[in-house]
Amino acid sequence: MKNVYFLSDAHLGSLAIEHSRMQERRLVRFLDTIKNKAAAIYFLGDMFDFWDEYKYVVPKGYTRFLGKVSELTDMGVEVHFFTGNHDIWTYGYLEEECGMKVHTKPETVEIYDKVFYLAHGDGLGDPDNKFKLLRKVFHNRFCQRLLNFAHPWWGMQLGLNWAKHSRLKRADGKEPPYMGENKEYLVLYTKEYMKTHPEIDYFLYGHRHIELDIMLSRKSRMMILGDWIWQFTYAVFDGTYCGHCNVPVDVYSTAPTNYLGEVDFFHTVSLIFGSMPKLRINPIFILVDDL
Repeated sequence: MKNVYFLSDAHLGSLAIEHSRMQERRLVRFLDTIKNKAAAIYFLGDMFDFWDEYKYVVPKGYTRFLGKVSELTDMGVEVHFFTGNHDIWTYGYLEEECGMKVHTKPETVEIYDKVFYLAHGDGLGDPDNKFKLLRKVFHNRFCQRLLNFAHPWWGMQLGLNWAKHSRLKRADGKEPPYMGENKEYLVLYTKEYMKTHPEIDYFLYGHRHIELDIMLSRKSRMMILGDWIWQFTYAVFDGTYCGHCNVPVDVYSTAPTNYLGEVDFFHTVSLIFGSMPKLRINPIFILVDDL
């Protein structure tokens, strides 16, 4: 039985991330290490900092990532791409050229007899009215077509610089930390959703750029996947049952270091609850030779 992997929020191509080329190389190297172990890979949104397809051209860059994804799908690995709030504007290229299955809304799927609710997470329970309005504009077909009437240079500059400005408004360019179970809007949304969908075993989200793994009931577990900017985390589901145990770490580095070249103490916490299938989040560290 092969594994199923989940990751999100790489924001490839971001003008606000100085190590963006190194970041893409690291993601590609990771995908290469799992290509023979993966039955499926789910990208849960914002893999690009801005992505907009035109009829005859696609955004410059991302060749390493898109090439590796194409290799994976050619090998028979299912690759699912959930649009986030940064990469909504996809109109067929990722499916036709790269073989990905694109999802534009949350999906409930069954994986190895367990039920997963998968979503990027934007707009789910978020009380910010300004964000809700922007989301409606970005998802509006007329507005999307209006954007594509502009020359690709103008469209890409607008999108990438908007995203850069949005990120740099935050302290250190990072999202706010976990706000607690009674304030974190994705947790509140999930608790409410569970009332009418008690069959779901796992809720997985991106968007918040934090690592979170909590049990919301004896059956249901919620995870936020972190990101691939600073945290380099992912979740993997192997479909087997076990008790409390240590899970082997899947990393391509034998001497993990952080992106500044300082040695990190690597540890992975396996959160296995009772007889539930193993679902783990593993940090991926940056090698000094990537700099």
